[in-house]
Amino acid sequence: MGFFRKRSLKVSDDERTPAAELTLRQSIYPLCLVTILFFLWGFSYGLLDTLNKHFQNTLGITRARSSGLQAAYFGAYPLASLGHANWILRHYGYRPVFIWGLCLYGVGALVAWPCILHRSFGGFCAAIFIIGNGLGSLETAANPYITVCGPPRYAEMRINISQAFNGVGTVVAPVLGSYVFFLKTGDDAQALKNVQWVYLAIAIFVFVLAAVFYFSTIPEITDADMAFQAAETHADAEVGPFHKQYRLFHAAFAQFCYTGAQVAIASYFINYVTETRANTDSSLGAKFLAGAQGAFALGRFTGVGLMKSIRPRWVFLFYLSMCIVFVAPSITQRGNTGMSMLYLTLFFESVCFPTIVALGMRGLGKYTKRGSGFIIAGVSGGACVPPLLGAVADLRNSTAKAMSVPLAFFIAAWSYAVCVNFVPEYRDPADKFSTAKVGIEGSTGSVGDEESGSRGGVVEKEGEGRVAQHVDSAPEVERN
Repeated sequence: MGFFRKRSLKVSDDERTPAAELTLRQSIYPLCLVTILFFLWGFSYGLLDTLNKHFQNTLGITRARSSGLQAAYFGAYPLASLGHANWILRHYGYRPVFIWGLCLYGVGALVAWPCILHRSFGGFCAAIFIIGNGLGSLETAANPYITVCGPPRYAEMRINISQAFNGVGTVVAPVLGSYVFFLKTGDDAQALKNVQWVYLAIAIFVFVLAAVFYFSTIPEITDADMAFQAAETHADAEVGPFHKQYRLFHAAFAQFCYTGAQVAIASYFINYVTETRANTDSSLGAKFLAGAQGAFALGRFTGVGLMKSIRPRWVFLFYLSMCIVFVAPSITQRGNTGMSMLYLTLFFESVCFPTIVALGMRGLGKYTKRGSGFIIAGVSGGACVPPLLGAVADLRNSTAKAMSVPLAFFIAAWSYAVCVNFVPEYRDPADKFSTAKVGIEGSTGSVGDEESGSRGGVVEKEGEGRVAQHVDSAPEVERN
């Protein structure tokens, strides 16, 4: 019974734990475990982009209708991030959401199996909707967890490193697709049979991973912990009620616009190169997409390197600006020139999503879990913008001309990048967190090395019972 009590899936958000001041060394294991999740949804997302073109070929559907895959996948995100996953996160904790999301992912993968076998596009969209709920649940918990698990000053770097493995997953999936889905023999039935085995393997893996999360002891991070961090950084984070957290809602808007543009470009990348580049079939287009996703992954590692010496908000502004600069020529250019513009666009897209998450959560304090749901809900842009691009492409009979759609959404997202760099109400909380000494080894006030037992991340000191501190009474420590 003691074994299972230590793995309790419920923790009170009113109790402060050592997780508020984890050092880099203490956070390595939970971060590595959660980073596996980033690879999983990168792989799933990469499969979706390849299947988009595959269903156009095998089922004879239009570009606009094929975007139903993206609509089902990303349309599930608000349901998870603002609904069931966020409720579990706020009432139980991060680990239960990880397990819940993995189980939904596995169920969706199993449902996809018969749908692929019977070539049912509608049924497969339903399976993708279940998978989207699972991945939306994982993102609702994993993105904020990576951001808050460890010293606050390294939050942007941590989430970009973890998201880089998401990029690795998006590279692996199109490579697999080029050899499995787009067969040179043209045997579509065999191709679909191969796809079903991929989803069966995914289901088995995620169910095993859910068990690993259950038996692993990882620190829970409560609202009280986040209130403590906000107080220690003096970011004035908790002034005003939740509905007045305007920086959060602007970040969610930027996430909606940016993610919609990113997903639209990736979803129709194969269409773009097959239409604009001579002697390029779908199989070769999938290989080019893998190369573009490789540029995306490389951009994340490069961005992390830049963030070591340059403030993350400046790196974010530069990268998003370059997305606008390079996607614009792809509208009029053709051949290798147009494709190279999209390669560069994907390279500079790399740090935008995770950095919006990290910056948008700065200073939310006790609203961190609730606020993270709104930012992740912005991923639903991926359900709205691709159908719009597909409709324009069908209307103009040109995917290249339709690239004006993601350009417009990049410009809308750019408004947040400008504000977080030049508006003091946005800029100051970000800067105060980036210089915080919380969780830095040798700094004062650290409780991370105290001798303590743990149940779901909640501290129980020997002889004192449970240490409970309300979010509004986080202790003061010596200022550095």
